[in-house]
Amino acid sequence: MIKVKVRLRPIVSKLNLPTVLKTTILPGDSNESLFIATQVGEIFYIRNGAIRTFLNISPRIMKLGVSSGGYDERGLLGLAFHPEFYYNGLFYLHFSSAGTQGPGALPGTFESFKPNPCDPGTLNLKWINRETQYDHIDTVEEWMLQSKGQPQKRRTLLNVRRPFLNHNGVNSLNFSPETGNLVLTTGDGGSGYDPFNLSQDDMEIAGKIIEIDVNKHVFIYDPPVVTRFNELPAPIQETLTVIAKGVRNIPGISYQRLYNQYIKYAGNVGQDLVESIFSFVHYKPIPVPQLIQASLMNAEPDQEGFINFGWRGWEGAFPTSIIRGCSANPALDEKTIAYYNEAVKTSVRRLEPLTSYFHKDPRPDKFGGTALTGVQPYMGNEIPDLTGSVVFTDLARNEGSPPPVKGVLAYTGIKADHKPNDFGVIETDYDFGAQSAYYVSLGTNLDQTKLFLGVYGSMKVADRNQGTVFEIVP
Repeated sequence: MIKVKVRLRPIVSKLNLPTVLKTTILPGDSNESLFIATQVGEIFYIRNGAIRTFLNISPRIMKLGVSSGGYDERGLLGLAFHPEFYYNGLFYLHFSSAGTQGPGALPGTFESFKPNPCDPGTLNLKWINRETQYDHIDTVEEWMLQSKGQPQKRRTLLNVRRPFLNHNGVNSLNFSPETGNLVLTTGDGGSGYDPFNLSQDDMEIAGKIIEIDVNKHVFIYDPPVVTRFNELPAPIQETLTVIAKGVRNIPGISYQRLYNQYIKYAGNVGQDLVESIFSFVHYKPIPVPQLIQASLMNAEPDQEGFINFGWRGWEGAFPTSIIRGCSANPALDEKTIAYYNEAVKTSVRRLEPLTSYFHKDPRPDKFGGTALTGVQPYMGNEIPDLTGSVVFTDLARNEGSPPPVKGVLAYTGIKADHKPNDFGVIETDYDFGAQSAYYVSLGTNLDQTKLFLGVYGSMKVADRNQGTVFEIVP
C-alpha cells in the first residue's frame, strides 16, 4: 500500500469528547453545517466558521465516569438526520438515560470477565434477573426541529436495558440510503468476551445491526424497557428488521455508492488480538416478527444471505483467543481458543473481514492498535491517493512507546475479486506536543468528499474540554 500523507486542520477545540461528526443542511439554508455530538450530551453545529449550540440534553444523560475512574462508554452515542430533514426537521438520538444506573449483570466484572475453557460453567453463563441485574438503559428518540428553530422531542422508539457499562456502540445511528430506514448498531452489551453470548442469540437486541422503519406505527410513544425482541409490543416488532449479528462493538455503519448499489462498511472492535473492518453489498435482512416466529417454533430462521460477523466464536479472521504470558519467555504470548465449539459452529456462516489490523504487529510499515473508532469511505479528489478508499481510525498506537499517546489513521480498499485486502498507514503532520491525542471519532460530509477527525486529550470522559475536531486535508 502506498504511503499517504495528510494535514490535520483544526476546526474547533476545547470541546468535550466528540462521539459523532456529520453534516446536514438546516431548513432554509443552502450550505451544509458540521454537527458535533459530545458524549456528555451537547450537540453543536458550525456554520460560516462560527460554533453554535443546536441542543443540549446533558441533564438527560447519566452521570459519566463515576463508577469507572473517569472512563466510560455510555452517554450520547448516536445522532442521525432524517433523509428529508431539510423539509420535516426530524432527527434521532441514542443515549444512556439519567437515573437508570443499576449494579451490572455480573457485579465487579466490567471488562474483566474471561472464559476458562477448562470450566464449562464460564462458557455458558446466563443473564438472569434482568430487571434488577443490569447496568443502565439506552434510549432511542425521535426529535423535531420546530419552525422557530427549537428542537423538541416527539417520541421514544426504543428503551433497551444493557448488562454492562461498555460496548453500547458509538456513531450508532445512521440512515440507509438504500432503504431510507434508520440503522441502529448495538454492541454486545459489554464486559469482555460477551459472557452471555448475546451477539449470536437471535432474540437479543445486543450485538446486532437493526433497521427501524420510522414511518411505520408512528403513534407509539412509550415503549417498554426490554432486552429481547420478543418483549416488544407487536407494532414495534413490525418496524424492525435485523441485518447482522455477531457484533462485539461497532463505530456505526457507512455506505459507499458504487454504480447502482451500495457497499456497506462496518468495523468490529476486537477483544485482545485484532480489529476488523467488514464490507458487504448483498444481504438478506430478517424481519423481527419472522425471527420471533422461528424462535417460538424452536426452528432456525432461514439465514441464507443474513450477515454474521462471527463474534463471540471469532474475533475477525481468528478464533477468539485468551492471551496468557509464557512463563518461560515473557517476550512471548500463549493463545488459547476461548470458545472452540462456537468457533466451529459459526465458521462457515460468518463474513470474512475486508481487512484486519493487530494489537501487536511486528511488520515495520504497520502499527499495533487498541480499538477501532471510525470507518468512512472517501469519495473526494483533494487527496487523490485516498479517492474511493475506506479510511479508518484507531484510538491509540499500542507500541509501548513513551507518552504522549497518539491515535492512528489508516486506509484500505475493495479489491476487484472481493478478497480480503491489506491496509496502509496515513501519516499526519500535526504536532500535538506533550498532549495525548486519542482518535475518538471519524466523520464525513454528505457526499463523502470531506473527512473530519475527532481527537481527545484523555481516555477519560470525566476529564472535560480536551476535544478538538479537525478536517483531514491534503
